[in-house]
Amino acid sequence: MNVLLIKVTIMRVTRKGQVTIPLNVRENMGILPAETEIEFLQDEKGRWYIAKAKANDKKISRFRTANKMGKLTMTTDEIMALTRN
Repeated sequence: MNVLLIKVTIMRVTRKGQVTIPLNVRENMGILPAETEIEFLQDEKGRWYIAKAKANDKKISRFRTANKMGKLTMTTDEIMALTRN
C-alpha cells in the first residue's frame, strides 16, 4: 500500500490512552460522536492507520430510539417502560 502524506496532524495521548481526533479529520471522514466506530489497521511494514469502520447490523440501543417514541404527555412510568422493553 503506497500512501501519499498530504497533511500531518500530531495529537497528544492522554494518560487514559485517549486521543482527540481533530474536527477537520472527523468532518472529512464522516465520524460522528457516539455513533461511529474506528478501525486500527496495520500494514505489512508495521505502520498503523485509522479508518472509519463499516456500519454493521448490530442492534441499535433502545435508549437511542426511545426519544422518537416518547410524547410530552407521557407519565414517568410510561417513559420508564420504553427503556425496559
